[in-house]
Amino acid sequence: MNSLVDKYNIPGPRYTSYPTVPYWNEADFTADHWRKSVIRSFSESNSEEGISIYIHLPFCEALCTFCACHKRITKQHSVEVPYLESVLKEWKLYLELFKQDSGNINKPKLKELHLGGGTPTFFSPENLKTLLQGIFDTVEIAEGQEFSFEGHPNNTTKQHLQTLFDLGFTRVSFGVQDYDPKVQKAINRVQPFENVENVTNWAREIGYKGVSHDLIFGLPHQTWEAMEFTIRKTMELKPDRLAFYSYAHVPWVKGVGQRGFDENDLPSGDEKRRLYEDGKKLLEDLGYIEIGMDHFALEHDDLYQSQIQKKLHRNFMGYTSSKTQLMVGLGMSAISDSWYAFAQNVKTVEEYQKLVEEGQIPVFRGHILDDEDLNIRKHILNLMCQLETSWDIQNTFPEIENSIEKLKEMESDGLVEILENQIKITEKGRAFTRNVAMVFDLRMLRNKPETRIFSMTI
Repeated sequence: MNSLVDKYNIPGPRYTSYPTVPYWNEADFTADHWRKSVIRSFSESNSEEGISIYIHLPFCEALCTFCACHKRITKQHSVEVPYLESVLKEWKLYLELFKQDSGNINKPKLKELHLGGGTPTFFSPENLKTLLQGIFDTVEIAEGQEFSFEGHPNNTTKQHLQTLFDLGFTRVSFGVQDYDPKVQKAINRVQPFENVENVTNWAREIGYKGVSHDLIFGLPHQTWEAMEFTIRKTMELKPDRLAFYSYAHVPWVKGVGQRGFDENDLPSGDEKRRLYEDGKKLLEDLGYIEIGMDHFALEHDDLYQSQIQKKLHRNFMGYTSSKTQLMVGLGMSAISDSWYAFAQNVKTVEEYQKLVEEGQIPVFRGHILDDEDLNIRKHILNLMCQLETSWDIQNTFPEIENSIEKLKEMESDGLVEILENQIKITEKGRAFTRNVAMVFDLRMLRNKPETRIFSMTI
């Protein structure tokens, strides 16, 4: 396995979208294109599958040095109300767009809602209730809705959990990362096990159907002994779902935050690989099933059930148990997806609030997918979610022969199985899913980056 790690451990995307953000054609994108794309997608999908909303809540009281998210560090909670008022104003701008769909006079049907960050639980329960009630008053809640949020174990209160549960939230994920004190100090995320235990138990007492914990391997000073300790402590709480992420070290993108420790403190490629391989084996021994890439779930969890039913989906929120064609991202830096286009909001709180006050949907860049993009997107989604894809005359592409040729080397390494007009990722190849998907990434293959823009795949 080590020789394969050396061979395939190269920079590559995580494929929460295709095309990936560095390959968006921003020159041909306009806000008007985006608005038309939203209207089209809403018209096609709202009455059947509904829509998703992602709300980016960017504030944190302290900087975690492993974090690659867009955030604003502050202890001033006076920022809460003005920011949430801007989010509601942005949502009203989308409601105006939906009204332009003369063929659909119904309210938006809300199927999925996720609060991400930053730290959503930076905001008080009362302010979160005001935000959410402002949205719920304008929508129809779909049957079987999925509402979830990210909670920080150090500041999530029982009132947070109860308030959001009363509003229809049934899933919560807690960022654990690692329980080793030396690792926690290096990443500036010191949180005792007792804090995680409290919020997990509260969530279950209240009635949440899904509790997830996020763990990260490849952090500074992390050893297998520390990783095993973290996993075994996590098992004392038995979360329904686990995200087991590779630390993405991209300080050239995120600046000083990810240079809060010496790079020599990071595990080597082989050491990091062992953290994943041994961690995965331990999780499976403890009853967890690997889902797609980076995720594990118990058999009763919706994520596992959706994989079995081939309904697993992946977007900017990560893996989800169902798909909606239109996902509206609200808040600073949030990314939206209409299926036919992507759009990202401006990245500073001040500019975001200014544009919303001026009555503008605050997008500053995006990409309109052409027919080839839509085709490749389906292949990469199939690989990331179902670990296989197939093609025929209707969904082939010009470089298909070149892609198959590259896959043959992976087949000889036991990572994939090539059938007639079909490819399947093997169990051995799961760890290299990103590498397999890259073979289909036409925009990257045609325009290889001259400088490093992605984290390592392993």
